[in-house]
Amino acid sequence: MQLYTAPRAPNPRRVHIFMAEKGITSIAQVPIDLNAGEHRASDYLAKSPLAKVPALQLDDGRVLTETRAICTYLEGLFPEPNLMGEDSTERAFIEMADRRVEWTILLGAANSIRHSHPGLATLEQPQFPEYGHSQTAKLKANLQVFDAMLQKRDWMAGDRFTIADITAFCALEFARGLLKFKPADLGYEALQAWRERVAARPAAQVL
Repeated sequence: MQLYTAPRAPNPRRVHIFMAEKGITSIAQVPIDLNAGEHRASDYLAKSPLAKVPALQLDDGRVLTETRAICTYLEGLFPEPNLMGEDSTERAFIEMADRRVEWTILLGAANSIRHSHPGLATLEQPQFPEYGHSQTAKLKANLQVFDAMLQKRDWMAGDRFTIADITAFCALEFARGLLKFKPADLGYEALQAWRERVAARPAAQVL
């Protein structure tokens, strides 16, 4: 298998941390330079028609191109440690938490950065700065919901670390790097404490 990746981007980083948590080292990595437009090259578009990373090419030549689909496939191949749920009930609640994070924190950060940060101008054309700034404000408001949840539990989906924590961590680190804010700056102490717990995990150090 080959993983086409740009590990500093949040979605590829999700897969890298997921693999690191499971100790997966057998998958070859092929770097894609987003700033150079390699994700729009014809040979890559043949693998990922929407020009997105990451993409996992299987041994039979087929390609998975959605982050959660890639993680689901890897969970099946490497079931331990479990990150997506032991039974149907737990899987459903973990997926709910992961989707909430993906559609609020990650999407909010992505829309904000893509449309307001000059460094992303080559990747997001046209940019709409006013929209980007509105998404920054919305993201900060949405984080209050997650801070309130984390005042009652240690992890995004309940009482243990899961894929939902990986998604949320990568989203917040993306925002921290390019939007220059931390949960504590907004008074979200529970969210900041959660971030520090995730950052202390060895898998969080991978790039």
